[in-house]
Amino acid sequence: MRSRILAVAGFIIGFSVLGGAQGKQPVTHEALWLMPRVGAPVPSPDGKWVVVSVTQPAYDDKDQTADLWLLTTDGNAAPRRLTSTKATENGVAWSADSRRIAFTTRREGDEVNQVYSLDLAGGGEATRVTSLSTGAASPAWRPDGRAILFTSLVYPNTADDAANKRAAADRKDQKYKVRAYDSFPVRYWDRWLDDRQIHVFVQSVDQPSAPKDLLAGTTLVKSPGFGGRRLDSGEELDAVWAPDGASIVFAATTNRTSAAFETVHIGLYQVPAAGGEPTPLTHGTATYDHPRFRPDGRAIYFTSSADDKQIYAHDRLAMAPWPPAKTPGEPVILSRGFDRSVGSWAFSADSQKIYLTAEDAGLEKIYTVPAQGGETTLAVAPPRGVYTNLAVASRAGEPVVIADWASAINPAEVVRVDVGNRTHRALTTFAAGKAAELDWQPPEHFWFTSSRGRQIHSMIVRPPNFDAARKYPLFVEIHGGAASMWRDQITLRWNYHLFAKPGYVVLLTNYTGSTGFGEAFARAIQFDPLAGPANDVNEAADEAIKRFPFIDATRQVAAGASYGGHLANWLEATTTRYKAIVSHAGEANVESQWGTSDSIYHRELMMGGPPWEQAQVWRDQNPIRKAASYKTPILLSVGENDFRVPINNTLENWSALQRMKVPSRLLVWPNANHWISNGEDSRHFYEEVQAWLTRWVGPANTATN
Repeated sequence: MRSRILAVAGFIIGFSVLGGAQGKQPVTHEALWLMPRVGAPVPSPDGKWVVVSVTQPAYDDKDQTADLWLLTTDGNAAPRRLTSTKATENGVAWSADSRRIAFTTRREGDEVNQVYSLDLAGGGEATRVTSLSTGAASPAWRPDGRAILFTSLVYPNTADDAANKRAAADRKDQKYKVRAYDSFPVRYWDRWLDDRQIHVFVQSVDQPSAPKDLLAGTTLVKSPGFGGRRLDSGEELDAVWAPDGASIVFAATTNRTSAAFETVHIGLYQVPAAGGEPTPLTHGTATYDHPRFRPDGRAIYFTSSADDKQIYAHDRLAMAPWPPAKTPGEPVILSRGFDRSVGSWAFSADSQKIYLTAEDAGLEKIYTVPAQGGETTLAVAPPRGVYTNLAVASRAGEPVVIADWASAINPAEVVRVDVGNRTHRALTTFAAGKAAELDWQPPEHFWFTSSRGRQIHSMIVRPPNFDAARKYPLFVEIHGGAASMWRDQITLRWNYHLFAKPGYVVLLTNYTGSTGFGEAFARAIQFDPLAGPANDVNEAADEAIKRFPFIDATRQVAAGASYGGHLANWLEATTTRYKAIVSHAGEANVESQWGTSDSIYHRELMMGGPPWEQAQVWRDQNPIRKAASYKTPILLSVGENDFRVPINNTLENWSALQRMKVPSRLLVWPNANHWISNGEDSRHFYEEVQAWLTRWVGPANTATN
């Protein structure tokens, strides 16, 4: 009964519970880290069910589990666990008849991830579908349910799995060990690249057969620039079946090896399911990815980004008729006037409209747009929080709109959205109970006009046991990106409430360059990558001090990671207003960052040319050139496996700080990449930050009247 009451009242509970009440528990790293984490919901086509992955975290990775759960969309039954193994399941896909799911996992006896199938209607255990030595990912059912497509990373010029096994054995037996390259890039995020390629395969489900590599031997994959869409976790082709099941559409690039001097573009291709040469469906210099077919099968939709020679571009929805013309025309952009980037999106079952999410001023809202194009209208605007991972049942008789909803004090839970009433109700409460026990408050929004005439959005987070009659130090927290946004959402890496807990008021500013405020706003940092955003951050601190009398202007600190770390280093070089600074994964020398990062052309666009041309920005907005002004005590932190902002930048900064005799401390995380993702490392990072700030600001909880 309790779960049904929560489900019905989920929207009200989600937006009315405030922290700070008596009897609440303190926010601790353990409380946040160990909360169940709900993944992206996947509704069945008939709209009756939802499958979602739920992770039970642990500080020791071997103790962490992630299993699939089955939910009813009417909320009339408690969630039911579908799997219970040590392995993590990924890539859930429903069959068109809503009877079976496919997913990938690495179970006992598997050396790599394989595709498994689970019959939810007939019952029984999951059965393995694939047995490739190179593994399998991203499964999708053919419309008739008799075959599955998936992707795998294979060695070049191999036709089958036997050839891949031989290639792997040959490399293992080599007496020398060397990485050799003829073109850029050579590494990405936290790994060195090799010559393996991502291919799309088809595997029969009804009868035993070897999977067919649809791209092996094609002219497309012989192009040295061929590849999929790169993610921090790997590579993706976004492959989907055509409505008749006779072909597959996927997204790929052919100019990856040009990444050093031009924008890498993704385009759409169609390949026969029986094999053959892929045919390009898009042309030009825009990027097209995430293809999906309208439920009636008469059009294909995808995201379109006019990213050529741009430091930032919105993802917009585009469409083209299906079947495609022999000479495809330009795709139709559905809503050119919508000045927000599309997040998750899905069709209504009647093919008449599209539901989508988009960032807007610290929130993520739900919008609708006619499937044939037209005005994008706001559908559901939560008072706080974000909707993510939106999905719609493709064959339901009534609208079944499913998403995750979360806020800065509400962990993500699966919800069913009632677009007509502009509300949602919770279908899960995996972490809601634990969150309700904590002493935390939602962020408070405010705007101000900067000295450059821009409207700047900020939020503040108050500490626990807040007393407006007292004075609290200000913690200026700077987001990364820069193409991202401080959101009303829980973050584990830089959690607002953990930083506020010792007694700080935390300030979160969406400076110029942030997303969620229009394309022009995000692009406005071109040729002004550090000075302008830093001015916004400093002016936001001034505004917060003016607005909120409980902030102690004499005790300000600043901290940031990634692009936020860049800005933290810029503050080190340009102001002494802060008593202490924390910089994680921050660049200090923009020239050496250009030369060692896994992405360089984008940085040329930002600065106005390559570093040897020495556009004014290279000289004027480079923190290390201003090292003579370093004075503020600063804590530097970096992951040893970070190839986005490689460790050399932090070491250069450290050397300059030590040379200038500035009080400084260096943290090098041997097992971290751009993020500190290990639980114990993360817990100690927060301890280091608190100790550093206490050293230079004093105990934050000694707030004065």
